[in-house]
Amino acid sequence: MPTTILILAEHVNGALKDITFELLGMAHAISDDVEVKALLLGNGIDDLASELAARGASEVIYVAGPALASYTGDGYQKTIVEILKERAPQMMLIGNTPNGWDVAPLVAARVGVPLATGCSAITLEGAGARFRRKAFNGKFVHEVAVSDQSPLMATVDKGAAAAFEGSTSGTVRKVDASVQQGDLRSRFVEIRKGESGGLDLTQAPVIVSAGRGIGEAEKLNVVRELADALGAQLGASRAVTDAGWLPHEHQIGSSGVTVSPKLYVACGISGAIQHVVGMKGSGYIVAINKDPDAPIFTVADVGVVGDLFEIVPALTQALNEAKR
Repeated sequence: MPTTILILAEHVNGALKDITFELLGMAHAISDDVEVKALLLGNGIDDLASELAARGASEVIYVAGPALASYTGDGYQKTIVEILKERAPQMMLIGNTPNGWDVAPLVAARVGVPLATGCSAITLEGAGARFRRKAFNGKFVHEVAVSDQSPLMATVDKGAAAAFEGSTSGTVRKVDASVQQGDLRSRFVEIRKGESGGLDLTQAPVIVSAGRGIGEAEKLNVVRELADALGAQLGASRAVTDAGWLPHEHQIGSSGVTVSPKLYVACGISGAIQHVVGMKGSGYIVAINKDPDAPIFTVADVGVVGDLFEIVPALTQALNEAKR
């Protein structure tokens, strides 16, 4: 009998958020014998329910009503608890997002089950599961085993799994929300965006990262030029951000962000486990390091042993010439 996994879809301004498809990707990757369903809460978003059914969910439970038109913690919590009691999935996954930080613990407390937060990997184990997550501000990695709980609940980091890219012929079951606006203790007011857009490496298809091997901040342009030639985002190891050569938002690893781009190029990165856990899910990894015993080569698809200040500029030049 397949394991039923329910994911909570997130949407904003009439569009599904990327974390929704990453949750679908994570759920499908957990096992070959899973039934992945999606819970969509809102009002007047029937088209999004159909999109979910075609892009990863075998069934979409679409709960519609004015009280769910915008996110509120108590409205979502009451509705999710009702669905969990009615449908009894073995596992529920929620994005490790501002909404997820708010509602996931509320639901877990009401249902009476533990919650694994900020997970980067999930493995089924008999009647339970093992969740991998960051701990102590990213300095350690926890592996938390949970068994004999229903549902198993976790929030999943952005970028921990590749977005589901297949197609499905799922069904949509639309139900009226039992929660009413008068039941809500909080109300949605507005969404405000920051004046300057931040860097989101979790959504980058190509990342070129710099490590301690660049030696000094002034030499960072060698790596930056390769990133520009590839149309990539610039990432970094902790050594680079701790030294102040790049802002913390560029940091990849257990104390930074977890990424899974199609292509990851590591320049002068030794491959400490704290960095590797944040990028080993990349589709294709190229590592450039002059140390033939550098741990980064154990996860690389292509390893180049040599001086990055000779190899990276030559690679950048070749790419630019190919473009012309």
